[in-house]
Formats: sequence, structure tokens, C-alpha cells
Amino acid sequence: MTIDDRIEINPKKMGGKPVIKGTRIPVYFILELLANGWSFEDILESYPQLTKEDITALLEG
Repeated sequence: MTIDDRIEINPKKMGGKPVIKGTRIPVYFILELLANGWSFEDILESYPQLTKEDITALLEG
């Protein structure tokens, strides 16, 4: 899967900010969590609707 399979930009969701597809979780928010020391496991525990592949795609994109 590519980042295009994981991220969507829709002006009707979060003001057009990129979000994880199928959620209202902004990409910038996940990146901020990672920058603040959260592990993949921490994020997945707090946001079970996400997958490890979602987070990996953000970092590879």
C-alpha cells in the first residue's frame, strides 16, 4: 500500500487537512505524537482504529 491508500484530503473533513483514511485523525497529529516520544504501540493503544501500516505510510510518504 502507498500513502495514497492511507491518506485522504477532503474539504468536508477537518477543513481539508490530510487525515488517515476512514478517520478524522489528522496526519499532523500523529506526527506530533511521534515527535513527542510516543511509540507506535502507544498510538495504536490510544487510537485502535489505526493500524501500524497507517503510521508507517505517514513516515514513508
